Amino acid sequence: MNTEIEHKFLVVSDEFLSLAICKKRICQGYLAVHPSRTVRVRRSDDRAFITVKAPAPAGCIARFEWERPISLDDFDALFAQCLPGSVEKDRYIVPLADGLKVEVDVFHGRNEGLVLAEIELPSEDTPFDRPAFLGADVTGDPRFYNSYLAEHPFDSWK
Repeated sequence: MNTEIEHKFLVVSDEFLSLAICKKRICQGYLAVHPSRTVRVRRSDDRAFITVKAPAPAGCIARFEWERPISLDDFDALFAQCLPGSVEKDRYIVPLADGLKVEVDVFHGRNEGLVLAEIELPSEDTPFDRPAFLGADVTGDPRFYNSYLAEHPFDSWK
């Protein structure tokens, strides 16, 4: 399926650290950032991907996402062609009782201090238990898109 359905939240405590079942190091850059689409390359530990995303229609959280694995050599070659700015983060996976999971991103570099969480859902109306470490829902706020953070890092917001 080429659809991403997710809620995004600010994280208000480090309680997720004791609940996480794994951690991945992620580095990503953007080949194209446009209101109608973004094209991203991402390295997650020893795997790499190219991803195309489109914005969600107004009032929706579902949006087009196409992602394919690429070789690490292809990642390196494409990353060198990316727009200025990149995103580096550690991603912690926290399972929820209902079979869903929370992905908590602890940002580094110029986005240091920002911690965001995402819950991917099978449908827009899927209910989920909201862990206590989740704060404000920032779903749809473009300031918290990784593509925005690559160009406008968190340390420049202050």
